[in-house]
This record gives sequence, C-alpha cells and structure tokens, in this order.
Amino acid sequence: MAKRRLPLFLSAPSCYEMTMKKRFEGSIVWITGGGSGIGRALAEEFARQGANVVVSGRRRERLEETCEALKALGSDAMFVEADVTSDASLSLAVDAIVERYGRLDIAVANAGFAVSSRIENLDAATLRRQLDTNVVGLVSTARAAMPELRKSKGQIVLIGSVTSVFWAPGVGPYNASKAAVRALGRTLAIEMHGTGVGVTTIHPGFVESEINQVDNRGVYNPKRRDTRPAKLMWPSDRAARVMVRAIAQRKREFVFTWHGKFGFFLGKHLPGLVHFFMTRSGKKGLLEP
Repeated sequence: MAKRRLPLFLSAPSCYEMTMKKRFEGSIVWITGGGSGIGRALAEEFARQGANVVVSGRRRERLEETCEALKALGSDAMFVEADVTSDASLSLAVDAIVERYGRLDIAVANAGFAVSSRIENLDAATLRRQLDTNVVGLVSTARAAMPELRKSKGQIVLIGSVTSVFWAPGVGPYNASKAAVRALGRTLAIEMHGTGVGVTTIHPGFVESEINQVDNRGVYNPKRRDTRPAKLMWPSDRAARVMVRAIAQRKREFVFTWHGKFGFFLGKHLPGLVHFFMTRSGKKGLLEP
C-alpha cells in the first residue's frame, strides 16, 4: 500500500515561515546597545533570519559574548565599541562596518537607560545625561548611519517605549526622553519620504532587560532590583521576534505586548483616565527602585 502523504498545505512550511526565514539573508544590521537585553535579543533574531549583525556598546565583554553567540547562529558578526553620546565614536563605528561589509542596510538605535527620580528632586546634570543618551544619542546614531542607508535604501529603527504616552511617576526624565523619540521618529519618517529610507519607531511594553540594573549615571549594577511587574514581562526573545517582524514590514510605528497596546491607547485617547489611575496607584514609578 502506498504511503499516505499529508496535503501540501499541511506538510510544507507556510509562505510566511519561508519568507521570514530568508527575509534578512545577507543584510547588514547595526544595533547600538546590542550587548544585552532587547539589543542582544534583536541581534540574535536577525542572525537567525540570515543577517550579518554588528553590535555596538560600551561594555566590551558583553559585546564579545554576544558576537560569539551570533556566530554560533551562522552570522558573520562583529562588534564595535562605541558610545552614542560621541559623534566621533559613531562615525568610526559606521566606517568599520562599511570597511568590513561594504554597506549598511539597517541601523537600530536601541542604546538607552532610565533615570529614576521625581521631578522635584531632579538635578539638571541628571536630566541632561538622560536626554543625551536616549534622545541626542538616538539622533546621532540615525545621522551617522543615514548616508549609507540612503545608498542601500535601508531602514532606521528607533526604540521608544509605551511611556512616551503613558506616564509613570518617578521616571519623568525617561518618559520625556521616550516622548521625544516618538516625535523624532514620526518627523524623520516624513523627512525621509521619497528617499527609499524607511523609518520604524517601536514602543515596547514590559520586556525582560537590564534597564533597572543601570543607575542614574548609566552605570550597570546587577544588585539593583527590578520593580517592574513580573507577571506582565515578556521574554526578550519573544519580543525580538515581533519587533523584527515589524521591521521587515517597514511599519512606521509599532506598539506591542497587550498591556503596551492598552496603555498606549489610553495615553493617546483617554489621558484623563491615565492621570486618575496613576494618582491612585501608589507613589512609586514603575521603573523606580
């Protein structure tokens, strides 16, 4: 008796699976803050989908670990030590990428941290440090990458946050920085229209990362406690999959996690309700240690 075969639509990979597996085959992707958290998860997901990934950041040991993990996934990966608060550092990073691969297709401006402070206790130096990394550093990354992205008709990806419209007490500097990211992303998308360069701004909800282990000076401290709600936390690999899918679709703006979408909707359309909720939910911010 002949062996029964499953119908083709059941036995073969779906068109979506086949497309996504090869979506970034041979693409050159640069991710700032790529040594840990969301940045590393994104790097690994791009590698799984065929990209050659460059990770940059300030912690060399983390970059080396990430680069080895990417190579194990088949990516011709490299790392570059770079500080997003230094234009010269970012320019050298782009030069190193072009020297190695000859082009750049996607730049992900992911590097950032969160300042925890009530505004009445906030000093100007701390606020400047927050904005210098999360806002100026993000713009500087985009500016450094843009000449190469224009050549490749590539894509700039900005990592924002649901806190851009849903404001938690105790993290006003972070809220402000992510609100600026959203405004810059939408503006840049308009300015790049017709150039072939795509601009995607992504607003995650709660995702596993080291954001609470970095203090107000941007220094990593593994002993700091993560006060975000554990039951709402998405694993970083799951988050990376949906983020890379949105990048592949060249969405202008993408919000994810169910609670992130809910909060984003409330912040945009029912800000009074957000105020009511936050003033009755306790004194501490969601990122405040």
